[in-house]
Amino acid sequence: ETQIKTITKQIDEAVMQVKHWRTKTEILTSVPGVGKVLAYTLLSELPELGKLNRKEIAALVGVAPMNRESGTWNGKRRIRGGRHRIRTVMFMAMLSSIQCNPVFKRFYEHLKSEGKLPKVAIIACMRKLIVVLNTMLKNEELWRHKTA
Repeated sequence: ETQIKTITKQIDEAVMQVKHWRTKTEILTSVPGVGKVLAYTLLSELPELGKLNRKEIAALVGVAPMNRESGTWNGKRRIRGGRHRIRTVMFMAMLSSIQCNPVFKRFYEHLKSEGKLPKVAIIACMRKLIVVLNTMLKNEELWRHKTA
């Protein structure tokens, strides 16, 4: 516990000393459901955030559905590749975000009502979240309910 608190404090201090890290952290944490853990993970593991288009950023994180087709055979689309550490942290953040962010809660419920499995709906919400965060950083604007 003491070590975790010490390291967290050191990370907070390091982020506050660098202006562009501080700005990015403020933008990222303005989204309900995105906390410091996800923001710091994205800062460290995904420096491309805010520089790529929506398809590229989703594929880089590994939340873009990939086809499994060959000839006339059509398989299920699945996510694969990408940066698994980001995906793991985003999954936990999305579980929180579905509870406290009305935009993602509504999107999740809509997907489930369409017959999607809960885990598939969560991954789709994660894709939406990373695309929204990418756009917010690109435009340097804070979260607004109408943004998503």
